[in-house]
Amino acid sequence: MRTSLAATLATVCLALPAAALTPDDIRGATYGGGDLPDGQSGLTVQVQVLLDRAGISPGIIDGYKGGMSESALKAFEAREGFEVDGILDPEVWDALGGGSADPVIQPYTVTEEDASGLVAEIPDHVAKKAEMEKLGYVRVSEKLAERFHMDEDVLVALNPDAAFQPGETITVAAPGPRLEADVARIEIRKSDRRAVAFDADGEMITSYPVAIGSDGTPSPSGTMEITATAMDPTYTYDPDVNFKTDGVDEALTLPPGPNGPVGTVWLDLSKPTYGLHGTDTPAKLFEHRSHGCVRFANWDIEELAHLVEQGTQVEFME
Repeated sequence: MRTSLAATLATVCLALPAAALTPDDIRGATYGGGDLPDGQSGLTVQVQVLLDRAGISPGIIDGYKGGMSESALKAFEAREGFEVDGILDPEVWDALGGGSADPVIQPYTVTEEDASGLVAEIPDHVAKKAEMEKLGYVRVSEKLAERFHMDEDVLVALNPDAAFQPGETITVAAPGPRLEADVARIEIRKSDRRAVAFDADGEMITSYPVAIGSDGTPSPSGTMEITATAMDPTYTYDPDVNFKTDGVDEALTLPPGPNGPVGTVWLDLSKPTYGLHGTDTPAKLFEHRSHGCVRFANWDIEELAHLVEQGTQVEFME
């Protein structure tokens, strides 16, 4: 059977990868009404950065319309008193400052400090991880992507000729500064996969995307409180208490680091063995499930750690 030229070309086009996002795609993106475009776009990068600046975390800045971006729009709409549908419209765009916002990407010069403290690799096996001194970043691009709340692939795409060496000027996102507020209560909304923080008057302050437990290892229910904060924590793997992996049947202590299983922060909860913590895979928050705890992007849990104190209530909601 003959195949038409048009059908052949269509097949080839479908097989080709999408064009990489460029700085011009982001700078030149304009909003003319309607929802965000499907797939990856410069406009979605703009909206993700504007949400971040507004104090509502979009999770990872990757330019993709998806669950995390939609949930962040819903959180912003709820806080601002708009109809909650997760769909970008002119009212939300204006409230985000989209028409007059400062540039959402910026130049950044790589420093010697950026290139320091890296590790050669992160092994997969938990026992090998326990032998390391630190579960640090593997690449400068990985380190900078987290600092600027970005997907590492997007950072690399915006800088295709970069070696990410000290002295080199690259293009990065321009997210907002760390929030300053006093959080009195946190709701872990399991169905929304968001952690929502409120002040003492019940006013919503911020919202973060999170990964929660699976059916096999569910997150807890009810109300508890934060009992302690550990920055750059170690992690104790105990197969008799938590879960079993890699065939290991003895307790191990894993070193600290952003690529550790609990990331850069652990907020201990009054229910034993449970906590709010970071993750080594921020892009997978809406795809992965935890072993019962609540995972945040490292930069989000670092911010939250500065907004809470011992005794802050955490309520798990279905």
